Amino acid sequence: MTADMPTPQPAYAVEAHGLVKTFGDFRAVDGIDIAVPAGTIYGVLGPNGAGKTTLLRTLLGIVDPDEGERTLLGDPQPLRQSRLIGYLPEERGLYPSMKAFDAIAFMGALRGLPLKVGRERARAMLEAHGMGASADKPIRQLSKGMAQTVQLFGTIVHEPRLIVLDEPFSGLDAINQGKLEVLIREQARAGVTVLFSTHVIAHAERLCERIAIVAGGRIRFEGSVARARDRLRPQVTLRTRASDGPWRRALPPETLAQDGNWHFALPDGGIEPLLRALLDGNAGIESLSIERPGLHDAFVAIAGESVARQMTEDRTREDAA
Repeated sequence: MTADMPTPQPAYAVEAHGLVKTFGDFRAVDGIDIAVPAGTIYGVLGPNGAGKTTLLRTLLGIVDPDEGERTLLGDPQPLRQSRLIGYLPEERGLYPSMKAFDAIAFMGALRGLPLKVGRERARAMLEAHGMGASADKPIRQLSKGMAQTVQLFGTIVHEPRLIVLDEPFSGLDAINQGKLEVLIREQARAGVTVLFSTHVIAHAERLCERIAIVAGGRIRFEGSVARARDRLRPQVTLRTRASDGPWRRALPPETLAQDGNWHFALPDGGIEPLLRALLDGNAGIESLSIERPGLHDAFVAIAGESVARQMTEDRTREDAA
């Protein structure tokens, strides 16, 4: 390959096979296989304590696995790619007396970005997101949401190829969560791979193309959000004028009657044969809706009700803090 030819980009920004990380007798990461396609938004979804943070740190090379192998941007030594990575850990940390634009530039400098360039980009980023008036304010004078936005800008100011965010929505109100989602989408549109962990299913459903559901240090599901949802059949809600008749035999055996409606899973043969039976039997269709299961329903089916309940409790404690 000649010197002026670009380095070919790997199909996967992150790959791992058989990854194991233990702390004493505790297996925080227990035989995980994962592959994050380049240029996608990928979510690691699971409750607190599921092993998400340890998995991310192991993938980044911050800690070494006890077993297995991983590559980061095609490199089996992840730390060699550190200047191409933007990492926002769950534990936030900014110097309180440092000005906002200097904090962003400083974080970029840690990844090799010249301070002068970092300061110019920092001011531009703050201006573009309506925070120009805060550029010269010390971190201690910023709200929690603004300080977290500053730290996120510091994570991306050096224009990394891969951004890794550990519970980035933690502690943010709904408005700032929405702003963060916008920033993540902006990075993805620019061709950057975004890998983030969360215990809030709604964020993963809105943002991610692919997800890994993690519980107990193991991956319970890996694939597209659509494929996770497709594990459950769509649910039908039917309302008829007639309450009985020969057409009742066409309803699936597991049909439930509630509040004047019939509820059942979409039959394997689709809705058309059922519609014909209802029309021929004069059931008098008043309404019929077909609802595709959401990611929450799929998560419960994959990981179990107890894990889903733990995630709800995690979020409740976080909102109360």
